Amino acid sequence: MSLPTTRVLTVLELLQAHGRMSGPELARRVGVDGRTLRRYVASLEEIGIPVTAERGRHGGYALVPGFKLPPMAFTNDEALALALGLLAARSLGLSGVVPAVASAHAKLERVMPEALKQRVRAIDDTVALDLAKGDARDAGADNAALVILSQAAQARQRVHLIYRTERGASERDVDPWGLAWRGGRWYAVGYCHLRRGLRSFRLDRIEQVHAIPASFGRPEGFDVLAHLVSSMAMRSRTHAIEVLLHADITTAQREIFETIGVLEPAGDSTLLRAQADDLAWFARELSRLPFEFEIRQPDALRAALLAQVERLQRRHGGRG
Repeated sequence: MSLPTTRVLTVLELLQAHGRMSGPELARRVGVDGRTLRRYVASLEEIGIPVTAERGRHGGYALVPGFKLPPMAFTNDEALALALGLLAARSLGLSGVVPAVASAHAKLERVMPEALKQRVRAIDDTVALDLAKGDARDAGADNAALVILSQAAQARQRVHLIYRTERGASERDVDPWGLAWRGGRWYAVGYCHLRRGLRSFRLDRIEQVHAIPASFGRPEGFDVLAHLVSSMAMRSRTHAIEVLLHADITTAQREIFETIGVLEPAGDSTLLRAQADDLAWFARELSRLPFEFEIRQPDALRAALLAQVERLQRRHGGRG
């Protein structure tokens, strides 16, 4: 929907909500000057919505008393905001929120046209949100890419995208399995036909995307957020790490943040597999654990941990 049309509908919504508004206030809320506002009011009148205009200090704009407004209308971006807001509310896990979200969702679907209804359902079916603390670094991501990818994931329809990497832009076909918000960024997860494997794509790096006439299958119960967390933890880096933690997996999960690596049960212990570029940082993370552990690889991590122990001893000695 074009920007002027969106703003004309905003004028209608404001008059519906406030009854009467002064010209300057209405123009400020819509983000236009007075002359443009008068054009928007004229546009409403052209489509049969009677608006009264009174001059003077106490004048302003209002809908004709008793006029029955048309059904509630949403722009594409408004529908996207509503869908994500409802999904976020349900993700909070608060008592009573889930039935309230379902009720709100049903009410919105009754007044939405079919095209917007499908977009909201696609978001609900294919998007996962991790609401843990994180900076919203992906504010510049394209809403259209999110809508196209969520609809394609819901319909099991392949997409063609142009993706920007550190080495430049590349084109590829992708089967989108789902989308997720994590750490302040949007990601799409799917099978990449260029790399012939499951990959994740940052939405702010997608320059173009469109659906193509090809379908795909997706494993039932695929957890897009769990896959994203695991793939980030095991992304190839300088050092491959294995540490045997002398704690059961439940205890280990409480002490180790999930992106540091992958935890696997190993009898009464837990095996931590990870990748890291900075072994000194990894050694600091190990040094804060309340249980014992055994470094299996690499040897350089043992040296980094020894250096961390010596730093702590010097710091303690300095205070003594």
